[in-house]
Amino acid sequence: FGGQMAAINLNRQGFDDYLILERRDFMGGTWSQNVYPGAAVDVPSPLYSLSFEPYHWTQLYADRAELNDYTDHIIEKYQLKPKTRTRSNVEKITWLEDKFCWEIQLTGSTPFYAQFIINATGPLSTPVIPNFKGKSLFKGKSFHSNHWDTQYDYKNKRVAIIGSGASAAQIIPAIAEDVNHLYIFQRSPHWVIPRNDYVFKKWQRKLLSYPWCYKSLRVIIYWMLEYRMIGFKYSQKMLNLLGRNHAEKLIKRQISDKALRKKVLPDFEFGCKRVVISDTLYPAYCLDNVTLIDKNNPIKEITETGITTEDETQIALDLIVYATGYDATDGVISYPVIGVNGQSLSDFWQDYPRAYLGTSMPGFPNLFIISGPNTNVGHTSALFLMEAQIQYILHSLKQVKAQKQKVIEVTSAVEQQYTERIHKEMTGTVWNSGRCNSWYKNKAGKVTALFPGFSFTFRRWTNRFKLNDHVFYGTLQQKKSKEQNT
Repeated sequence: FGGQMAAINLNRQGFDDYLILERRDFMGGTWSQNVYPGAAVDVPSPLYSLSFEPYHWTQLYADRAELNDYTDHIIEKYQLKPKTRTRSNVEKITWLEDKFCWEIQLTGSTPFYAQFIINATGPLSTPVIPNFKGKSLFKGKSFHSNHWDTQYDYKNKRVAIIGSGASAAQIIPAIAEDVNHLYIFQRSPHWVIPRNDYVFKKWQRKLLSYPWCYKSLRVIIYWMLEYRMIGFKYSQKMLNLLGRNHAEKLIKRQISDKALRKKVLPDFEFGCKRVVISDTLYPAYCLDNVTLIDKNNPIKEITETGITTEDETQIALDLIVYATGYDATDGVISYPVIGVNGQSLSDFWQDYPRAYLGTSMPGFPNLFIISGPNTNVGHTSALFLMEAQIQYILHSLKQVKAQKQKVIEVTSAVEQQYTERIHKEMTGTVWNSGRCNSWYKNKAGKVTALFPGFSFTFRRWTNRFKLNDHVFYGTLQQKKSKEQNT
């Protein structure tokens, strides 16, 4: 969606000289790539969609197939295919100071050159599989949930799912009744709340096709979700009232076995990790052919025939599914980036990923990141913040054009000030102090995935473009002069 939003808005503002590079052989991103059983969105679809593109959703939380249809609808309506080159894997980008442009190196292709780059690869696009001992020895079938093999028939097979997060919580109920036995390896449990899905009636779907009705529903859903930020940041009591109490009641209502209840009860604060929404996960745990294995008996090694646990139990398997997440923080950009004076982005991010408005960085001119550091959310739709980022990007491009320059670059001092403010604001949030280790944190333990405030605050910041936070230049002499003044 980030790439689609960027392209559509560039067209609207008269910037039509652009190209979309897609590493896969198809367009669409998340909801075209993730084909695992049970895949669905966990934010109400009328809000998890483009603000300017209403859709007649069949249910409140759309499944993967419907989201893919919506994606295809956007691509076709806004004619994005002619502007896209698939099978174009970016290996590296380098800033050419003498030419004021980026060199883009692709796998098996001559380089591209672009004045501006908008990175919209997404934080949940590079799968990670831990290096389990013996992983390569397994002779059965194995794959990450992001690369689900739809040709493989898992029915009546002995299956292991490693992981118990959002993806696993959707896969488990979808396959549990069809497999011979399902083993779930849980490093730590997640808080789970009811999904409370709703299937729209025919007349309601018709209404949703009207922009005024769609916008009204979006506004209602937005504020229903937005007020939860008060709990995530300012009031643990409110967060417990809104979430934890419902989660604990769900455990008691759906699980009668006390030992199993103990296994699924988290030992950290509600909201510290991504909250799972599901009405079907716990009932699946209770099936006779499902075994939940927690951190008290972790994986010792993977063998040719299956998994051996720490207590030497040998579990024979036909399929291992790695629902082990993504490189979502330190790997926000999945390819090397070389900026001014040969500085690499990995060096700039040596301690932790950082960016002004989560979008631009000093030393990396004309480069913008959608869903960059501290721009995701734990309480509402990530697309809301993406659209806000795109407004900042458009303001930047317009200013370069208005000032008849070639380059825009945020100043180091401003980026430093912004980053310090973000992490100061993060201190009191449950994501920082809730006693858990989540994918919201980078390898150094800093929360770099989420924005520590209300989403409307972020939108206000991105819409108020500040000229003095940036330098503009069109010649090397201008650049040197501005550096001295800065």
